[in-house]
Amino acid sequence: MNMPVSITGTSYSNNSPIASWIDHRQRLNYINVYAYTAPDEFVPLRPFILRLAINKSAGRVMVLKKGQVCRGLNLVWNFELTVLPKEILDFLPWIVNLVESHDKGSPLLIESPPHSFELKVSEVELFNNAWTQKAWLLANS
Repeated sequence: MNMPVSITGTSYSNNSPIASWIDHRQRLNYINVYAYTAPDEFVPLRPFILRLAINKSAGRVMVLKKGQVCRGLNLVWNFELTVLPKEILDFLPWIVNLVESHDKGSPLLIESPPHSFELKVSEVELFNNAWTQKAWLLANS
């Protein structure tokens, strides 16, 4: 991204790092990727599905670097994308574009996603939740 990004600590799921950055309004944003579902010893046939979350559960405390100016967590915008592991690398440039477009206040600059997905928009027209078609089909099969 065209802004400094720190990768630190672990997420609320306690098993994945957090990438965080300060947007142009001096609000702290963060992103993490975690297993939405995964096989385990009790359900070995459960599908492995990933979730990429931006500013979800933003009420948690995050540590800032010394000297970093921040006006608090970005509670205005959040986004979740649920994907198959094979799809996630394809989405990384798209996610960067989404974050940068949102930071610039220009959602019309968002490129077409690399895989089809269904986007559920909140009542105040902010991005909330998206599932790729393949992830949705696998999760609901």
